[in-house]
Amino acid sequence: MTVHFIGAGPGAADLLTLRGRDLIARCPVVLYAGSLVPREVVAHAPQDARVLDTAALTLDQIIAEIESAHARGDDVARVHSGDPALYGAIGEQIRRLQAKSIPYTITPGVPAYAAAAAALGAELTLPDISQTVILTRTAMKASAMPNREDLATLGASGATLAIHLSVRNLRHVVESLTPHYGADCPVAVVYRASWPDEKIVRGTLADIRDQVRAAKITRTALILVGRVLASQDFTDSKLYDPGHVHLLRPKRRA
Repeated sequence: MTVHFIGAGPGAADLLTLRGRDLIARCPVVLYAGSLVPREVVAHAPQDARVLDTAALTLDQIIAEIESAHARGDDVARVHSGDPALYGAIGEQIRRLQAKSIPYTITPGVPAYAAAAAALGAELTLPDISQTVILTRTAMKASAMPNREDLATLGASGATLAIHLSVRNLRHVVESLTPHYGADCPVAVVYRASWPDEKIVRGTLADIRDQVRAAKITRTALILVGRVLASQDFTDSKLYDPGHVHLLRPKRRA
């Protein structure tokens, strides 16, 4: 018996990986986060599978379901939104499984920030502009942020920021980042990236709060901040430069 943590992707059912689909299709038990994972994803489960939405369950209740499956010898598909490595709360589940000697695997999924970048038609790393992407969030009612991971500290890098779980904390985001990026820095807020009701709001640190308020976005949104979102003035990558020699394109002899 094995528990398979599976990243369902950002929302669109066809962004589920083939591995994730095949694991769901053969597991007698499927536990999924119903608030963020579409029903079409868990519809791959066997017809007689136990399919349970865990949105209203506590950690203890989820582990109890897994223990029951373990006692029966039934594999479990534990389906999370996006990629389970990012804000997936799988660490605490894994700790419990390890203590009970229950084996597990992890299947990655398409993360929300990648789906948001695709929706924007943007690359998050551009030569001369930004070569670093920082994935972070702010503290509200959830777990506190560790020391030195505040937005002001991270923003001092000038990197592209993908800020999760923070659209209701947008005032703090703007106030923390404006001194480092400037009020004219491009910002995009992507609501439910890849879902049918996806919504994109573009602006700057100066006006994004008013625009998000007008769009009535209060949850399930990713904030992207950085000059890469509007820049056309960047150097071409060396990757395809004819003068750049590498293993697969060695310098030709005269």
